Amino acid sequence: MPKRTDLNKIVIIGSGPIVIGQAAEFDYAGSQACLSLKEEGYETVLINSNPATIMTDDEIADKVYLEPLTLDSVTAILKKERPDAILPTLGGQTGLNLAVELAKKGTLADLGIELLGTNLHTINQAEDREAFKDLMKELKQPIPSSKTVYDLQTGLDFANEIGYPVIIRPAYTLGGTGGGFAHNDTEMRTVLNRGLTMSPETECLVEKSIAGYKEIEFEVMRDHNGSSIIVAGMENFDPVGVHTGDSVVFTPTQTLTDKEYQRLRDASLTIVDALKIEGGCNVQLAQDPYSEHYDVIEVNPRVSRSSALASKATGYPIAKIAAKIAVGLNLDEIINPITQTTYAMFEPALDYVVAKIPRFAFDKFYHADRKLGTQMKATGEVMAIGSNIEESLLKAVQSLELDTQMQATLLPDDAKGKSLDELLDKIKTPTDTRLFEIFAAITKGATIEQLHDATKIDEFFLSKMINIIAMQKELTTGMLTAETVLKAQKLGFDDKMIKTVTNVSDQELAKLHSMADQHLVYKMVDTCAAEFESFTPYFYSTVGTENESKPLGNSVIVLGAGPIRIGQGVEFDYTTVHSVKALQAAGYNAIIINNNPETVSTDFSISDKLYFEPLTIDSVMNIINLEKPLGVIVQFGGQTAINLTQQLTDHGVKILGTNMTGIEQTENRHDFENLLIDQGIAHPAGDTATDIPDAHAIANKLSYPVLVRPSFVLGGKGMAIVHDQSELDDYLIPALKHSHGEPILIDKYIKGTECEVDILSDGKQVFIPGIMEHLEGAGVHSGDSIAMYPPQTLTDSQKAKIIQIATKIGKSVHCIGMMNIQFITADQIYVIEVNPRASRTVPFMSKITHMHLAQLATQLIIGKSLADINLQPGLYPEPDSVYVKAPVFSFAKLPGAPTALSPEMKSTGEDLGHGKTLAEALHKAFFDSYHFDSDTTGPILVTPHDAENTDLMAALDAGGYPHQVYQLDQKWPKDLAFVLATEDESDVAKQLTAKALSHQVTLFTASDTVAALVKHVSSAKQAG
Repeated sequence: MPKRTDLNKIVIIGSGPIVIGQAAEFDYAGSQACLSLKEEGYETVLINSNPATIMTDDEIADKVYLEPLTLDSVTAILKKERPDAILPTLGGQTGLNLAVELAKKGTLADLGIELLGTNLHTINQAEDREAFKDLMKELKQPIPSSKTVYDLQTGLDFANEIGYPVIIRPAYTLGGTGGGFAHNDTEMRTVLNRGLTMSPETECLVEKSIAGYKEIEFEVMRDHNGSSIIVAGMENFDPVGVHTGDSVVFTPTQTLTDKEYQRLRDASLTIVDALKIEGGCNVQLAQDPYSEHYDVIEVNPRVSRSSALASKATGYPIAKIAAKIAVGLNLDEIINPITQTTYAMFEPALDYVVAKIPRFAFDKFYHADRKLGTQMKATGEVMAIGSNIEESLLKAVQSLELDTQMQATLLPDDAKGKSLDELLDKIKTPTDTRLFEIFAAITKGATIEQLHDATKIDEFFLSKMINIIAMQKELTTGMLTAETVLKAQKLGFDDKMIKTVTNVSDQELAKLHSMADQHLVYKMVDTCAAEFESFTPYFYSTVGTENESKPLGNSVIVLGAGPIRIGQGVEFDYTTVHSVKALQAAGYNAIIINNNPETVSTDFSISDKLYFEPLTIDSVMNIINLEKPLGVIVQFGGQTAINLTQQLTDHGVKILGTNMTGIEQTENRHDFENLLIDQGIAHPAGDTATDIPDAHAIANKLSYPVLVRPSFVLGGKGMAIVHDQSELDDYLIPALKHSHGEPILIDKYIKGTECEVDILSDGKQVFIPGIMEHLEGAGVHSGDSIAMYPPQTLTDSQKAKIIQIATKIGKSVHCIGMMNIQFITADQIYVIEVNPRASRTVPFMSKITHMHLAQLATQLIIGKSLADINLQPGLYPEPDSVYVKAPVFSFAKLPGAPTALSPEMKSTGEDLGHGKTLAEALHKAFFDSYHFDSDTTGPILVTPHDAENTDLMAALDAGGYPHQVYQLDQKWPKDLAFVLATEDESDVAKQLTAKALSHQVTLFTASDTVAALVKHVSSAKQAG
């Protein structure tokens, strides 16, 4: 049917701040949906509290509300806007849950608002476990038997009824704490008793275990007419038991027989049809590897993380087409934007293999529980495309940005000294490094049978890993010939991997490449295996003879930021996209290189050409040599792009914007110190050490406390404040081991107020959009602090000094484009850090000032002056209202990770609150950041350590938050307002933190945050 004409205004609900399990894929989906609806002529209104994303840009929807995603907040907006409909299926679980709440409360019916896409009945059928079970029974679709139990005997009876093994899942516990597998009554008694004890509701789900089955996902599109297609079939490398977001995934499916594939495909289409899904939908199934039996795991009645992966893997824009279906168009009426000739009813066919590997934060959190299970722990992911499994897998490994030696050799450091038996025992437990440990076991002689017995990973996948190690061995032991190098290239080995295991020189390797009859070429992603002509400017590298990518000319390459991880998030996708827009507006062809399937920047419609490739020097130089761009922009790809700058410069590549000299002045410790001394700018005293005796001498000279950190860090990785020599030694032993020869930086710790600026400069003059003051004091990473704009406590003279210093630094390093500078205000203004690139605050300040700062910076990078873009040097006028950027944490997903705020960044995302006063802005921000309503009061729990802060405790008591000191193993009180725990090491703090997260009670881990809550919010409430 044609699109609906009875609708005019549509509200899209976003997914809110980025957390583990709900990340940039919903920024991508929401952005696509808004643009798709605008394309069809509808007025769009977006509600989302995340300032870091493209989705909340003024260019995406007709009107954007950066407001809390709460029932009251969204209701107020709906009453004001009076839309005809809302579309919630593109905002993750947050958007879906809000829509259900609005419908159940009667708000939608009262306001005459229609729920677009999948209806409420369908959402309930898919989301409610019992309703879903009933539907599957009706459809004769098998699902694992399960039962909710509240006592041991009921659980034992059920386990004996369905047969062991079973899995016990305690309700409402942190990271599945207390759960596990039981293979007999004895184990059942132990695990179920523990689970019932640890569950706040004394409730556990007992489920027939299907761990070890193959996990398969189908991404399905269905329209109002009931027509449906499979966009992609995906197969998890890890068997059932590891969350699909934490598993390596391949598409198309690899190990299913045609009969199995068709059976699972038919099941998916049957279920989606029965649910009457309208739009995108994800179906997860489990295939028994030893029989024809399968089970349905779950259905997500919305676009998901897998939808973004499927879109980028196939080129089929799921969210864009789902939005069009929601307004009445059918698949046979929507033009496929890739071919521009066929319709969206056409199922993608792939003539390549795609691999996805998750990216974890365990390189930051060494003590977190690295064991993978049914609770997702990955912060992001990379995707790679190749002609075969081995190639796509190795290209994904090259994209991960982990330990470079491990990526080049495929062997983790700690595996070298382990025996085969030790490795086989280790790989029984899924962890973030298991892929590399399997490679290590293969090098020790593990057979395919031994590997399969230990991991239950399909032998087909294991055979591909054996192929890779066999190739590595051939490179190491045989004579290096052009044929051998070409064979390795075809399996995905890049030059770095070849050079690492062979010690061949660059010149020798280049000569061997030139002798081969095939070379690295670029193929187009066209969704139809070249059956139809395609117009997609979307490419991947492989070995072949025909290059499908022709140089664009008049082009500029923008380097992306790679996988999302703590310290480098979706804000760099935001800046990348805006840089591309500015380049295109100036008449250049903009080319993006990136490997993150979740993001807007890797949608083929954003740039003039997209290369989905690893962000390594080998990969980037191959593209540069083909495209011969006018230059490369590194400022918007976070530390990933900055870290490539020296190598690019060494290869003769023109870096647009601040040059390598300027970057080195800010990134190199001694050059930076000399710059500040030369300009008369105060900075904390400090020095660098490469061994423990040097570190002791420096710390003693500075006097404790000192701030220690590795060189060239991202997100404060490895940073800590140490108070004595014992703490310093505890820090140094692992830090020096992982420093790879780079020095450790040791600075005098200065207590004070932290603040920061992003500057725009043409190399001669400096513009400052605003000064952001951090609510939490120095010592808390800027990404974990609440940033306030305009500053709330700085004096006019302090602000003037900050502007003066920022201008000096910008001119001194000849900054062209954008730069971030961080300060501490104490007895004087100290500069503590300069980042020669865009930072995580750029989207926040862009949204507040209504200036596209990354676009303005790009105009400066391509040669314009501040005057040319109508910017006056100095500070931009401050607004009357107050804005705060508040951090959002995913502590509940990372058991064992430190929670107390420190110089090491821990937040995964952020939200924005604004109001006429700081109290009002904080009140809004606390909703989506800390899940706290500051209108409520009540008792709180604190650690003995925090109870010693008598002034704060007195203020809390007076503010309506009477405190109680938590004791080990005490009974958990009801109706707590929040919990305060600002330390990590004590048993009391660890238990209190874990219980607060399990009971879903607001957890504050910095005393400054709570002090501000009492001072500003509670006092405003009492005054009001």
